[in-house]
Amino acid sequence: MRRLMLMRHAKAEIPMGLDFDRALAPRGRAAAPLVGAYLRDEQLFPDLVLVSPARRTRQTWELMRSGLETVETRDDRRLYEASRDGLLAIVHGVEPAIRTLLMIGHNPAVGELARRLVGHGDRYAFARMSRAFSTGALAVIDLPTESWDKVEVEGGRLDRFVTPGSLGGTEDD
Repeated sequence: MRRLMLMRHAKAEIPMGLDFDRALAPRGRAAAPLVGAYLRDEQLFPDLVLVSPARRTRQTWELMRSGLETVETRDDRRLYEASRDGLLAIVHGVEPAIRTLLMIGHNPAVGELARRLVGHGDRYAFARMSRAFSTGALAVIDLPTESWDKVEVEGGRLDRFVTPGSLGGTEDD
């Protein structure tokens, strides 16, 4: 079995310049550590974290990673403007030694991939995830395969879906 954790970056500032350089908004800076604490408390430890190199995604990870410092982290430029299928291609290319992968990226692709991969699991979590994959949201999907390149659409089980609002923070769009 493999576990894929898909996260949308925390709330960012309103665009004023280049989208790539947008920083986290105050709500995003407050939300990201909540998700990081949740990962630690629930012992959801990734073997690898792939992060879009956009400023807001890198800031999200930096604010989350307290207690997760030993996790291998890679910036992956492909995550920045990836489509759902582009993200799935990245997943298919993950090396076999990785059992649990956390990807921090952008919508709409992150939410679309999460919905596409899930075939069963917590129906209430799926309903919440289908309504909105808000900023700072995290989907944990268990995949019944021993190889990342064999991950199939609708083959995963949604273990949980959390948002900053469900963790005591402010809910965002």
